[in-house]
Amino acid sequence: MHGYMGKILRVDLSNGRIWDEPLNEAYARAFVGGSGLAARYLADPALYPSMYPSLNSGGASGQVLAGGDTDPLGPENPLIFMTGPFVGTQTPAAGRYAVVARSPQTGFTGEANGGGFFGPALRQAGYDGIIITGRAETPMYLSVVEGKPAALHPADQLWGLDSYQTQARVKEALGQPNARVACIGPAGENLVRYAAVMNDHGRAAARTGMGAVMGSKQLKAIAAYGRAKVPIADEEGFKTALRETFRIAADDVSAQMMRLGGTMFYMDIGAMYGDVPAIYYTQSGLPEAAETLNAGHMADTILDRAVACYRCPIACGREVHLDSFAEPKVDGPEYETAVGFGPLLGATDLEGVAYAGHLCNLHGLDTISTSSTIAFAFYLFDQGLITQADTGGMALEWGDLPTVHALIGQIARREGFGVLLADGALALGRRFGVPELAVQVKNLEVPMHDPRAFGGLAIVYATATRGADHMSGDVYMTDQGRVLPELGIDFGDRQEDSLEKARIVARLMDWRALTNSLILCHFEDPPGPQILGLINGVTGWGWDWPAVQRTAERIFTLKRLLNHRFGMTRADDRLPKLLTQPIAEGGTGGYVPDVEKLLTFTYEVRGYDPDTGAPTPEKLAELGLADVLG
Repeated sequence: MHGYMGKILRVDLSNGRIWDEPLNEAYARAFVGGSGLAARYLADPALYPSMYPSLNSGGASGQVLAGGDTDPLGPENPLIFMTGPFVGTQTPAAGRYAVVARSPQTGFTGEANGGGFFGPALRQAGYDGIIITGRAETPMYLSVVEGKPAALHPADQLWGLDSYQTQARVKEALGQPNARVACIGPAGENLVRYAAVMNDHGRAAARTGMGAVMGSKQLKAIAAYGRAKVPIADEEGFKTALRETFRIAADDVSAQMMRLGGTMFYMDIGAMYGDVPAIYYTQSGLPEAAETLNAGHMADTILDRAVACYRCPIACGREVHLDSFAEPKVDGPEYETAVGFGPLLGATDLEGVAYAGHLCNLHGLDTISTSSTIAFAFYLFDQGLITQADTGGMALEWGDLPTVHALIGQIARREGFGVLLADGALALGRRFGVPELAVQVKNLEVPMHDPRAFGGLAIVYATATRGADHMSGDVYMTDQGRVLPELGIDFGDRQEDSLEKARIVARLMDWRALTNSLILCHFEDPPGPQILGLINGVTGWGWDWPAVQRTAERIFTLKRLLNHRFGMTRADDRLPKLLTQPIAEGGTGGYVPDVEKLLTFTYEVRGYDPDTGAPTPEKLAELGLADVLG
């Protein structure tokens, strides 16, 4: 197939077996790559028999066990690394990879998406993806180097190292300094429910605990290197679309702002809309932080240079120095990290916020879940619901970043008060009898965008397949004018509870399911004609926009279907209590989205059963999914 290397690497850690298998071309045509293709493999009965009791209990062929019985941290949970047809090509900002498994954090379909150079390196080594099953008896790492058999190596000497040390040691051990390494830090080893997979220093495939799944398998790292090229179907057509894409990217205002300020440029814009949550989602913004936590102040004080992922013309990454912490070179904070360890915790010190992000990178932690869970602990302390007797003697005072730094280490090591924080905000709320106060959806902590600022986010957070996930539908950008008219994605009133808003958000979420399968970074978002030209140039599929729409909806719906098989119900589509409380001051203007109204509209436009929230048989048949899970 054009756009594909044509093979998947299979690794069974329980018996040390490694083999190649051909890419399933039917899966690729229907689900493209990335998280979509990985989800289709996750639904494969040969790979995931616990979803199909007929394969292990003598049941009738095609019978489905709703929910499955797989332990997300057990050896039977497959861990899938997957690229897409854009990855490793000249397509700008397509240097990504997806990691998919049943999530130990949510219990549903887990996925994380990482940038940097690891995804292209895996393709250059000759593979579209890796499927890992079983559990090694002792720590191992995997090498995938073009021209050599893929191999497992002892990693006892790596166990306990941080993610930066691990990346350096693996390259040294292989004698290949240009290899790219995806690994876990101590948080993954200690099965922290929101542990990340790290690569290229501080790049993270962060959400839903894929690092914990990797740790449960005693797999410390994967190294990839090669020089193979992705076969292109239509070189001239691809180059034409590519030239136009780069030309548009050079002129795009949003891309220019990202280039100048990284994702931190959104600090000032978000504050205007009330989209910078503070003091654990009870305030819109933190006025005291306005002068210190922004792109301009970072550029004036700690910034050394911008850092780009593979073939990215934007370079939103930041390399900084932290003199207060004797750190001459660390990965700087992006927007989510800066808000999570800044306003959400009542903190204003840029270096302290950046250091908190650095500690998460070292330990291999999702900065969103880490900062949000710690902020919840601070909120409970402030409300008198926990005391120093619960925290091991620590007073959790708003803005106290040294205590935050200490807690990050405790979480990663699962020691002290960190033991209670390592399973996330909902577990912490349950421990102290107030689960309703945890700001999470499906046990995934809410990111640093507020549905009271952009009402469409209520649909995104409530129905996104991996839980509260702003990247499943970046409606906060759509409602500022980033549109895709070819799919009917247009902006409107940002605080609108209408059928049309639900329809637009559903289309946007489908579209993001597709871009996470191609894979294309959301920050490099060319207009529709250029994207379609790139798709057809690479694959030769001859898609039109109806084909794009059907494929995008099919990918999203498959993940939704998987979640229902894992036990998700209509009650899981919700917003947490604190996000349904109005904020009188700030850019939200006291607005609260009507969640039930928006969900009713969403089920209607998606063709879901209003009582269960599940896709109807008619919808599954329309999308060719009727027989996927029996």
